[in-house]
Amino acid sequence: MDWITDLDALHSHYGTPAAPAMRKVTDSLTPAYRAFIERSRFCVLSTVGPEGTDGSPRGDQGPVVTVADRQTLLLPDWKGNERIDSLRNILRDGRVSLYFMVPGSTISVRVNGTARLTADAALCARFERDGRHPRTVIVIRVAEVYSQCARALQRSALWTSGDCSEGLPSVGQMLEEATRGDIDGAAYDAERATRAHLGWW
Repeated sequence: MDWITDLDALHSHYGTPAAPAMRKVTDSLTPAYRAFIERSRFCVLSTVGPEGTDGSPRGDQGPVVTVADRQTLLLPDWKGNERIDSLRNILRDGRVSLYFMVPGSTISVRVNGTARLTADAALCARFERDGRHPRTVIVIRVAEVYSQCARALQRSALWTSGDCSEGLPSVGQMLEEATRGDIDGAAYDAERATRAHLGWW
């Protein structure tokens, strides 16, 4: 394998970015970037820590983040699987990236910045759902915002190719293989079907 190992070799395989690709980057939320983010119910939160990188899907019934101001996003941490990989990373290395998508749109928006965690009761109460609060809120300080090239979503036809989930392995099947049979996949799937959408806040 002929590996690319230095920047000169890498640059030789690519062209020069066009002006819009460079000038689209802002250090705070413009009105258009804010409008897009406030329509997004789903994003991927990327963090980095001593053990490596982590990409965590985040979703909500409404906007996945709340815009506090032009340079601050608030991301509530709702009930999950208790692994808290992203949160541990944020405590040790505050650098984060968020990738926002909106169903039907081939536009996406990326935010790079730094994050801190808080369990402040008043702030958590801002996100109340059915009497429940997130256990913490991730407060993100925006350093860069920019729209992402549409080609990946266009090529994948993510929003237009229909339901492609038929025949996919279940979570139980994945667990049974990962644990070499220690977890009964069928039993897990049966239990998961009854609890998947109960008390998810």
